[in-house]
Amino acid sequence: MKLIEGAPIAEAVYRECLAAFEELKTAGHLPGLAVVLVGDDPASKAYVGAKDRKCKELGMHSVKIEKAATISQTELLAEIDRLNADDSIHGILVQMPLPRHLDTDEVIRRIDPAKDVDGLHPVNLGKLAMDDPSGFAPCTPAGCQRMLVESGIETAGKHVVIVGRSLLVGKSLALLMMGKGSGANATVTVAHSRTRDLPALTRQADILVAAIGIPRFIGPDHVKDGAVVIDVGINRIDDPSAKSGSRLVGDVDFDAVSGKCEAITPVPGGVGKMTIAMLMANTIRACRMRADGVSSEVDG
Repeated sequence: MKLIEGAPIAEAVYRECLAAFEELKTAGHLPGLAVVLVGDDPASKAYVGAKDRKCKELGMHSVKIEKAATISQTELLAEIDRLNADDSIHGILVQMPLPRHLDTDEVIRRIDPAKDVDGLHPVNLGKLAMDDPSGFAPCTPAGCQRMLVESGIETAGKHVVIVGRSLLVGKSLALLMMGKGSGANATVTVAHSRTRDLPALTRQADILVAAIGIPRFIGPDHVKDGAVVIDVGINRIDDPSAKSGSRLVGDVDFDAVSGKCEAITPVPGGVGKMTIAMLMANTIRACRMRADGVSSEVDG
């Protein structure tokens, strides 16, 4: 069984980012990322803090904007408008999930597609569906694909089953994997909470992706011998033996499943490491595209 760890692959992405960053800096361009956090959810605060630290490590311009959970839709949209107009900002990310009283779809649509480094704007999702490389792919799916490529796992002609149909992971990853090019050309099935006899379906997978948000949901009955398993889940569960009283686990029961796999990602230390790396890569690419005068609009 091969363990696909995120850290060394993320470091390879960061080396590429630094090389591109130096080229841009020499030409007088400084990539800038703004991350907007609404509320005080501990997990979201931790993610935003990690993104801010990585920006600073790379030498990028970083803006962290924290707003109260009581912010109105109008106020949040005005903040996005301000960032859209700020020439020092090349990437905008609004940390999800947002409080329930806010319209997430409207917030995503308000971000300038050229600054949508989270890859969720309809323009960028449309480009992803059309195999248009001028768009931005969502960071977690792009990270999953990069892990497969860097690990030498062939995807062309393989059956990929994704458990979870969220826009953030499942739907976007399906588009990436069924597209053309490296790490793609796969036959993709997307399963979800209404799928009948899920284990029978997932056992057909050459590559199984778990993104359902339920701790250790995928067990040995879901996985065929020799499959590759990518665990996107990050769930905190109680653990009295841990100093903090809790620990992180994935959507896959790692101990029960790993013995059947050709390769598997761990949690923590797997896909999560890649998400921030791909965010940095998207932000630097957004800066380069603006410097090169590449349009963010749909062609035609």
